[in-house]
Amino acid sequence: MKQMKIVVLDSYVLNPGDLSWSGIEKLGNCTIYDRTPPKFFIERAKNANAIFTNKVIINEEIISKLPDLKFIGVLATGYNVVDTVAARNAGITVTNIPSYSTASVAQMVFSHILNFAQNVSIHANSVSAGDWSKSVDFAYWKTPQIELVGKTLGIIGFGQIGQAVAKVGLAFGMNVIFNNRSKKSADIKANQVDLETLLSESDFISINCPLTTENTGFINKATISKMKPSAFLINTGRGLLINEQDLADALNSEKIAGAGLDVLSVEPADKNNPLTIAKNCFITPHIAWATLEARTRLMNIATENIKAFIEDNPQNVVN
Repeated sequence: MKQMKIVVLDSYVLNPGDLSWSGIEKLGNCTIYDRTPPKFFIERAKNANAIFTNKVIINEEIISKLPDLKFIGVLATGYNVVDTVAARNAGITVTNIPSYSTASVAQMVFSHILNFAQNVSIHANSVSAGDWSKSVDFAYWKTPQIELVGKTLGIIGFGQIGQAVAKVGLAFGMNVIFNNRSKKSADIKANQVDLETLLSESDFISINCPLTTENTGFINKATISKMKPSAFLINTGRGLLINEQDLADALNSEKIAGAGLDVLSVEPADKNNPLTIAKNCFITPHIAWATLEARTRLMNIATENIKAFIEDNPQNVVN
């Protein structure tokens, strides 16, 4: 095969400057763009043999205008940004990046859980503001302090990330239950239950399932009503798993105690999203995957994916 023309359409979020594209650059004539607005898609990708995309949508219309394209590398695990059927019909291989961020996402789940348990930043800011210096007591707390030992952690979706979350929960002494769309045997002390049981018994609920047409908006007024008023909801999966207005209403009326979210239905966040101003709702900007270590693994797998394709032995193919 002649030297490939490789185009990276939206590189910045993966690599804002602390990683190197050299591995991919060695494999062909490589052009890298920080971001690609829709009006430049075709212009930048024309004549490319391989493109990498993170959030740039590659639909059937775009594919039809790129006759030289043979490889699409998705720089993420989810590959819904690519019309995989149209790509297959056009003879284009599509790959993704599996299992690169499992440990980092599990860590973010517990960052949110621990935030609710002890509110370190609230108390640290209080000390910085001089409140402790003015206190007549040696200790004070501005929010209830929660011990995780003995609390029930309910995990929705028991794939690799869900199981990693379970292991951390067990290390904290939590009782772990999980719900999964298929029967799952666990080699750790975690019990599979139906969704209603999980919702009603859990003190903390972690959503770690993929988004499907069947579960879109499954966290809604009806399912939230089954949760404890003291329960906390954590979502590091996909924003569309939650009916956001229903969750905001539940938080503002104290139907549940709090929510920690790393994902929203529209990203970047819509300024009118009701969750951005909801009571006891903490939102992080989709960064569970973004540790340096996880992004380094992502870059390495992306490089191996295109290298394997060039060598006619493709890996991590999703179409």
